[in-house]
Amino acid sequence: MRAMQISSDHPLLLRIVDDLAEHGWSQQDLFLPNALTAQLAAECRRRSAEGELAPAAVGRGPAQEIREGIRGDHIQWLEEGDSEPSDCYMQMMDSLREALNRGLFLGLEEFECHFALYPPGAFYRKHVDRFRDDDRRMVSVVLYLNDDWLAEQGGQLRMYLAGEREHDVLPSGGCLVVFLSGEVPHEVLPAQRDRLSLTGWFRRRGEGPF
Repeated sequence: MRAMQISSDHPLLLRIVDDLAEHGWSQQDLFLPNALTAQLAAECRRRSAEGELAPAAVGRGPAQEIREGIRGDHIQWLEEGDSEPSDCYMQMMDSLREALNRGLFLGLEEFECHFALYPPGAFYRKHVDRFRDDDRRMVSVVLYLNDDWLAEQGGQLRMYLAGEREHDVLPSGGCLVVFLSGEVPHEVLPAQRDRLSLTGWFRRRGEGPF
């Protein structure tokens, strides 16, 4: 598999930058080619089958705890060199990081990302992605990896926007959602089938042990 290079001035990335500047969020329904989406989905399922995905915790540092009444996904963090498909995706995210820095002057220095699998019935209660005592998470990014998803199967990402508006995103394969981590409350609704994604955050430099 050849690495997929995408320039930081690619029109798709610039559209995301413009959306964030104007609205604070962006939805791109066809961000990845189907082949790469399928490879990433297969990797997520393989990791799950081999027991590598663990129940996700809430909180951070020593205060982390598993609370299925708040969130029920299973996750595993990506590391460079894990696989060609995941490295390819991380390279694309680095191009997006450069575009965001150039267009919005956010000072983003790194990207952290994990596979997430929500089994049937699992959910994540309404929350924001930025911790109260750590403001380094600036921009949240979710890529969906699900084939042929139907609205009646649930699993929508529900974003709570300005003006008491709600926007639901169907977790269809190849769809990318980007939003400002501290400004967009959101939740994951329960689904009737396994719901796969790559969830990540662009972070700026900060101080402290985490």
